[in-house]
Amino acid sequence: MPTKKISVLLVDDSAVVRQVLLAILSDTPDIHVMGAASDPIFAMDKLAREWPDVIVLDVEMPRMDGITFLKKIMSERPTPVVICSSLTQKGAETSLQALSAGAVEIITKPTTGLKNFLIESAAELVAAIRAAANSNVKNLGKRSAIPALAPASKLSADAILPAANGHAMAQTTERIVAIGTSTGGTQALEAVLTALPRVCPGMVIVQHMPEKFTASFAERLNGLCEIEVREARNNDRILPGLALIAPGGKHLMVTRSGAYYHAQVIDGPLVNRHRPSVDVLFRSVAKFAGKNATGIIMTGMGDDGARGLKEMLDAGAATVAQDEASCVVFGMPKEAIKLNAAQRILALEDIHQAILYK
Repeated sequence: MPTKKISVLLVDDSAVVRQVLLAILSDTPDIHVMGAASDPIFAMDKLAREWPDVIVLDVEMPRMDGITFLKKIMSERPTPVVICSSLTQKGAETSLQALSAGAVEIITKPTTGLKNFLIESAAELVAAIRAAANSNVKNLGKRSAIPALAPASKLSADAILPAANGHAMAQTTERIVAIGTSTGGTQALEAVLTALPRVCPGMVIVQHMPEKFTASFAERLNGLCEIEVREARNNDRILPGLALIAPGGKHLMVTRSGAYYHAQVIDGPLVNRHRPSVDVLFRSVAKFAGKNATGIIMTGMGDDGARGLKEMLDAGAATVAQDEASCVVFGMPKEAIKLNAAQRILALEDIHQAILYK
């Protein structure tokens, strides 16, 4: 019996974007484009006749902006939405509003060279649509799982730094927490970090997110939290009450000098098809913090972080995976659990306790 295709509605005021996305998705065996609309008003006409599994939505459009349309969709019939946003500071801020309103994923597009960029980013778009189709949007509307096609080859954390030698660092009074997340992580991190008091261990965080977006994301969280949240800078000291978020397009690692831990922000190849990569962060924490650390893997597509969490556990760290019921996409935690990398499996609402108490 054939697998049901993912039904997709494209909403973008650019005829070029609609044309290129239609061509890309029409060549993808497990995706069916049910229609395309130049703005949300036209989209609502199509939705009155047929409802898609996933909506790919621009945010800056005439007659009705994408954020208003998204909020309308999420209040009336919650549906996985992938935001297609310009790679600008304004686009980053607007897209973060979209994530806060319930969007599942962001795909960026430049202001020039659009057609070639979209063609080159086809795999990323298709992966985002598949993740959205399998997502649990605010725990509403159960959807049948759609199997992903075999992924392309990928680099491991070995491309950035060697694994720990098995000798855990001597224990200190300085404890740190490393968190890795992807699809659905912006909302999940907000829930966890806003629950923390000002006095808590220092944190290093990888959230899979495009360049230019992480600074706005960190700034937004900083305004909501009692703790300080900001984008990591090279050689930042990891301090209690401070959460450092990996910059988009850079790897984040932890190093140690005496009893103190510092952030290291570096370039490097994609690891598990990501930069920043959770595996890179977790491996560095296993190597330089060992039993002084707690590792937490949360909602996200794929397996980035699963092996790194196991390395942290083997080095003496406490390890946690988010449970399936509270994940938007139970990919990364699931793979970590398969590797027996997680000592505890916790609901999202309980994860802040794992940060406060090892």
